[in-house]
Amino acid sequence: MTRFSLNQWTTRHWPVPDLLAGCAAAGVAGVGLWREPVAEYGLPRTAELVRDHGLAVTSLCRGGFFHKPDALDDNRRAIEEAAALNAPVLCLVSGGLPDGSRDLDGARSRVADLLAELAPYAGEHGVQLALEPLHPMYCSDRCVVSTLAQALDLAAPFSPTQVGVMVDTYHLWWDPAVWDGIARAGAEGRIALFQVADWVTPLPEGVLTGRGMLGDGRIELRRFREAVDATGYTGPIEVEIFNDELWAMPGQAALNLSLSRYAQHVA
Repeated sequence: MTRFSLNQWTTRHWPVPDLLAGCAAAGVAGVGLWREPVAEYGLPRTAELVRDHGLAVTSLCRGGFFHKPDALDDNRRAIEEAAALNAPVLCLVSGGLPDGSRDLDGARSRVADLLAELAPYAGEHGVQLALEPLHPMYCSDRCVVSTLAQALDLAAPFSPTQVGVMVDTYHLWWDPAVWDGIARAGAEGRIALFQVADWVTPLPEGVLTGRGMLGDGRIELRRFREAVDATGYTGPIEVEIFNDELWAMPGQAALNLSLSRYAQHVA
């Protein structure tokens, strides 16, 4: 349980001070933070409050979205924000196709090009960029990187200290090559972070908030944890669940449920 980390989006509407106080009171050592609520509360204030509660920021979400015109500058700012929070990992969601485009190969090439610009900058700030493959249903609008193998190939030209990969059960459970991918990621020293959520159907309209509470769906969560552990990864395990019913719960109740299900189905 010492590896449990609460990703802020699991309790999306829990204000930053309450989130940090609630995690500290529950004995949770780590939190994954998001740029938008951090900016709203204030970056320096958030960093100070994290320190005051004795917490570790396990990741900052998110950078990427490389199809946008201002992507390079925005990602540099995201790296700086991660460094200010002492977050070792900046999660990157690559972005989809530009409006009106059908050039999938071109979009993936742009990811590689911008990684080449950003990797040294991340290294200078002590931040590891973590490429997160997303389920193929998000390919057109959110993430042209759909498999762990693709993410690893994109990361390969760079030092693992600069560019790693995310293993997220929700996005990767369907892929028959995922177990080989996890082993490869471990052998290359590129597992930056491990996130867990479950897969339930039917998906809601818009699909984005369809992640299930741990144990409610079809994913072999403990098998994933054991496969990641077998590579030598001993880092945090973030619970990151986008779910309207969970968001409607009081933050402390959602945290308690996440802790209970994590113990049952992941640890």
